[in-house]
Amino acid sequence: MTTKNISIKEEASRCLLCEDAPCSHACGAGDVARALRAVRFDNFSAARQWLSGCDETSLAAAEQACIHYDRPIRIREIASKLPEVSVPLHLPSLSIDFCGIHCENPFFLASSSICTNYEMVARAFDAGWAGVYYKTICLDEINEVSPRFDAVHREGDKGDFSSFRNMEQLSENPAEVDFEILHRLKENYPSKIVVASIMGSTEEQWIELAKMAEAAGVDAVELNFSCPQMKIAGMGSDVGQDPELVTFYTAYVKRSVSIPVIPKMTPNITMMTNPAMGAYFAGADAISAINTIKSVTMDDRSSVSGLKTVSGLSGRAVKPIALKFILEMAKNPVMKNLQLSGIGGIETWRDALEFIQLGCANVQVCTAVMQYGYRIIDDLKLGLQLYMVDRGIGELSQLVGEELPRFVRPCDLDRSTIVYPMIDREKCVGCGHCYISCKDGGHQAISFDAEERKPRILGSKCVGCHLCRLVCPTGAITSSARIPKKS
Repeated sequence: MTTKNISIKEEASRCLLCEDAPCSHACGAGDVARALRAVRFDNFSAARQWLSGCDETSLAAAEQACIHYDRPIRIREIASKLPEVSVPLHLPSLSIDFCGIHCENPFFLASSSICTNYEMVARAFDAGWAGVYYKTICLDEINEVSPRFDAVHREGDKGDFSSFRNMEQLSENPAEVDFEILHRLKENYPSKIVVASIMGSTEEQWIELAKMAEAAGVDAVELNFSCPQMKIAGMGSDVGQDPELVTFYTAYVKRSVSIPVIPKMTPNITMMTNPAMGAYFAGADAISAINTIKSVTMDDRSSVSGLKTVSGLSGRAVKPIALKFILEMAKNPVMKNLQLSGIGGIETWRDALEFIQLGCANVQVCTAVMQYGYRIIDDLKLGLQLYMVDRGIGELSQLVGEELPRFVRPCDLDRSTIVYPMIDREKCVGCGHCYISCKDGGHQAISFDAEERKPRILGSKCVGCHLCRLVCPTGAITSSARIPKKS
């Protein structure tokens, strides 16, 4: 592949994102690893600032020091393709109010194994996360299985995964220990937002836990109505699938405490708006969604003493499903004043932006932290700030819900016009993937000259489905202007 055709995002995605990266040490003149991470997490326009002092020799040294298991990252070629963009000295604030609480940015840790003790959360706060939904606290004894995680990889991939499955339940600490941790966190980090996630099995337990949370000084309480792998019936997603129970338990907690109450919804249901409305009428201050999706993976290495079970799926693959549930709640006229906290597949700032544009003033991240660590907060914040600069937006709240008016029912979509795909010959490498997909999965609207290795779109057969654009590995297929369909 020539330098002209290198995809810097694709090449940077091969980076192992090493701890104490050898490439940066070898370079000496810049932070190569930080630049690669910026590219990996959709901030390539800002990546050059970490290479400003580097020359060909220092970049070559960095490349030589790369410890990739396959072949070194093509650092010099990536550097040659990075745009010359100066990052503004003064970036806009990401502060936003959620449930009446002022947050320094919208990025919170989701209740999970990424926030199970004081030291972990403190490091996340120091890194720049604005808040935490601490791992769910209950009054029952929790005894976890081993192993408890699995992942879905593409064949041959190592380390990276498209989705993640976990059989983990709740905090294994005694409730008193966890509430003491939350008290210390709020005491030592007063500007950070601490949310206690709780789960009870009876009215009395929900009330007791909520009062303990308030006494610990937390900012809000999240009600876990959604954990998909509880060993005790009548807890977790069993509650979230029953609008009546959601209503009652939310009401019990609301009457018991004065801090904001945020029920967490399960996606393992057809209509999330039903339990969400129950929570709304019970006085909920916000809704968080989604928790993990019940799923099955088949890897024997993840079995427990030879046995397998259904458990929760997360990661980038679930994002479209999470967005669908958020959209339905945000478009529900009954709940139009209810705030939303979005969860599900958030890995880059663009992912977070999508949740924000559908109405979320707060977003939670879990699986991406498990993959890449707390450090991703740097690029989450930077990317969103640079986007605001490009748009000329001064307040993050201006983005909340801005895409909602563009979503309509299928019957309201324009069916009288068409957008034809176009092939950019400069980018096309002649692989014929578009031809194969259109021939066997589309409308046989592409021909292929095998000698010259050139595909050609047949306008008389093309229906504008854009399968070809989606399968093109080089981005050589783009869109034409929208025109009326021929009768």
